Amino acid sequence: MKRYLLLFVLFFTAVALCQSDREQGATSAATNWLKLIDAGDYSASWDAAAPNLQDMVTRERFVQSLQGVRTPLGRVLSRKVKSARYTTTLPGMPDGEYVVIQFETTFENKNSALETITPKLTQDGTWRVLGYYIR
Repeated sequence: MKRYLLLFVLFFTAVALCQSDREQGATSAATNWLKLIDAGDYSASWDAAAPNLQDMVTRERFVQSLQGVRTPLGRVLSRKVKSARYTTTLPGMPDGEYVVIQFETTFENKNSALETITPKLTQDGTWRVLGYYIR
């Protein structure tokens, strides 16, 4: 019985570590992608996004949307990870590997915002941003 309990604990520890690695990798990719957004290089952020995002919205529409929503907020004063959650399902998306990340962000013109970024593990093994929302 002790042997099975030990195997059970080892298995779930390995699963948790694997998810943690995925969350860290996705968070790093999201942070790098946000640097493009913060620099106002919205076109480059579309280029670096997941193919699913690119299929859903044209570069021009994406850039227009961010110019209307993100630009008025001004520069980032602070940003910290609030949460990162690994999942294999998202509403309206095919099964895959996703991490839903929330950042608590202070902008020059908005004291408290919640940025939600969802990277997806793409076929080439790279985390690429699929969704970006500011509330």
